[in-house]
Amino acid sequence: MSNDLFYMPTKIVSGKDCFKKHKDLISRLGKNALIVTGKHSSKKNGSLNDVKFILNSLSINFVIFDDVEENPSLETIDKIATFGKASNVDFIIGIGGGSPLDSSKAAGVLIKNESANLDSLFNDSNLLSLPIVAIPTTAGTGSETTPYAIVTDHNSKTKRGIIQRVFPKISFLDATYFMETPKNVTINTSIDSLSHLIEGYLSSNANLLSDSLAEKGLEYFGQCLESLEKNTIDFNTREKLVLTSTIAGMVISQSGTSLPHGMGYSLTYFKGITHGRANGFLLKSFLQFHEDKQKVNKILSYLNFRTLDAFGDYLKLLLDENLTLSKEEILNFSHSMAINTSKLKNHPFKVTEKDIIDMYTNSL
Repeated sequence: MSNDLFYMPTKIVSGKDCFKKHKDLISRLGKNALIVTGKHSSKKNGSLNDVKFILNSLSINFVIFDDVEENPSLETIDKIATFGKASNVDFIIGIGGGSPLDSSKAAGVLIKNESANLDSLFNDSNLLSLPIVAIPTTAGTGSETTPYAIVTDHNSKTKRGIIQRVFPKISFLDATYFMETPKNVTINTSIDSLSHLIEGYLSSNANLLSDSLAEKGLEYFGQCLESLEKNTIDFNTREKLVLTSTIAGMVISQSGTSLPHGMGYSLTYFKGITHGRANGFLLKSFLQFHEDKQKVNKILSYLNFRTLDAFGDYLKLLLDENLTLSKEEILNFSHSMAINTSKLKNHPFKVTEKDIIDMYTNSL
């Protein structure tokens, strides 16, 4: 394995009421907080009220930006940064799924660096961020343990990752906030974490430690298959899904993502397919294509599938959606992926544009 480094600096606190029980950790970050969240979910699941109550109990001032959309745009990042600068905030608390957490990281870079602008997110890797606290309420992106922030660039008509590495200082994992997650969101986000585990495990950057984490994450996911299929998810299963997502975040922090993520971006931007679901359409074809059959078979074993076809059938059942692409779309999307060097370099073998065309064709 080529990568012998492992770095994961985020402090992880987990369990019911963990934010309340360990609120002293927050008091060390500053006296003025910016809460970044979406319009609805954090209000419904109680996480926002809990954070407000605890900040008040610590005499920490706070302002709230609650207009983060799914697949947040650079325009939204700019609004958050402008708001945060005007409020003189010391740190940011991101509450929600990957969109608020990623937005917090990108905005944290702009707020910390007065002269930085949106272009700086893609051309100055040395910029630091304000401290970020992550409170995930969906189990998918793993942003609570990754240094990545993915934003939508409408000028480029795709999703892009900022080049700064922004690990949250602290992540609080409380499955209580996940209990009311709708079935479709649960499935979309769960498949996203599964794709992280698979892509990270098969990456050219994988190492012994990241593989050990990936195998445990795959085992946890395998224990949730029936509950996901039947939508009978109790608290213990939610905790396993949360841990799976967080572990998967640790994995891709070391190894990165590869073909399914890169290929899925076009499905999300041009076809409106939710990110995790887009990855899910491509996973079986990716495993068929991947040359390391020993690792592919290990993946199926940890997930409790006897064959790749059985895995594919399960994904079809969960996805429950028909998607077809025209020949022109396949060619255009394949070309975009063929020049996506950041994803291609994470695949341990050579990938041609024809290979990508075949994967799209076999999947869709």
